[in-house]
Amino acid sequence: MTSPVGLHRVVEPAGVLPQAAWRLDADPRIAANEVRIRVERLNLDAASFRQLAEKHGGDGEKVRAEVLEIISTRGKMQNPVTGSGGMLIGTVEEAGRRSPLGLRAGDRVATLVSLTLTPLSISDGLARWDGRSEQVPCDGYAILFARSIAAVLPADLHPELSLAVLDVCGAPALTARVVAEQVARRGREGDPRPVSVAVIGGAGKSGSLSLAAARRAGAGRTVGVVPVAAERDALVAAGVADAVALADARDPVGLSTAVTTALSAPADVTVVCVDVPGCEHGAVLATADGGTVIFFSMATSFAAAALGAEGLAADVTMLVGNGFVPGHAELALELLRSEPGVRGLFEARLAAD
Repeated sequence: MTSPVGLHRVVEPAGVLPQAAWRLDADPRIAANEVRIRVERLNLDAASFRQLAEKHGGDGEKVRAEVLEIISTRGKMQNPVTGSGGMLIGTVEEAGRRSPLGLRAGDRVATLVSLTLTPLSISDGLARWDGRSEQVPCDGYAILFARSIAAVLPADLHPELSLAVLDVCGAPALTARVVAEQVARRGREGDPRPVSVAVIGGAGKSGSLSLAAARRAGAGRTVGVVPVAAERDALVAAGVADAVALADARDPVGLSTAVTTALSAPADVTVVCVDVPGCEHGAVLATADGGTVIFFSMATSFAAAALGAEGLAADVTMLVGNGFVPGHAELALELLRSEPGVRGLFEARLAAD
């Protein structure tokens, strides 16, 4: 019997869900409720790619060899250090007659579930990838389960651009929800204060989209925090934040000071979109009592976040961005289309890669 969440694809250890499994069965033969996709490009999670690049000193050949080894050994792409994977685009080769995903052979799609739970096989040795960027051209196939999610790629956007957006589409959707809820609550309570939002890593993919989403959801003032002058200048030029602050997110006091100075007070909502560890305490310290911290980085230590908040006596709500909010793909793509500054940041990033 085939499981809608893919239990039948787990090889070891038995009894766990595919994401927690060490190894999956990537047999191309699909069950009646599965879909097989011909893969053309992977988008590695930023934290995972950074870890691999730093481990190998920027040697692309070694990065490529390790990614191949991970996929061949595990039957999926899951970095054993960060635990994260990424997502992919490709074309539907075959859809089982009982698949509820509504996909048909020939549909060009992006998966909206992690590579950490997606059975995957690569057939070209990643020969077209130099190991120096998050986007990985390739040939192979992947399997989607009944409970997987995928979006048909829009015809008006380049596939690489769509892939980059859809890889992080959960971030702006959850940011918009949290900001809108705070705005509505203050309205009900007759509180005239505007909701302020700080996005740590504001010049990145998820960060720039989250800034745009926060503004659209009613945030009164936003600040994007970046670590270097080049990102500051790019974010200022994009115009998607009311203020831009320069700070190292791993420096709690420096980060808190930068946010508080830019907003004249701690942020009501802090969104963490950086791909390096050690940013938890700064995010908590930069957030007002009664505020919310949203963690989107796979480099986050949630133990450090919880214990840090306790140690700081911080009355904040901490949310784990799980990557899925209903309508998240449509929202992110619409923000890209309607916000020239966001689109410019994405296109510059792709050109640099």
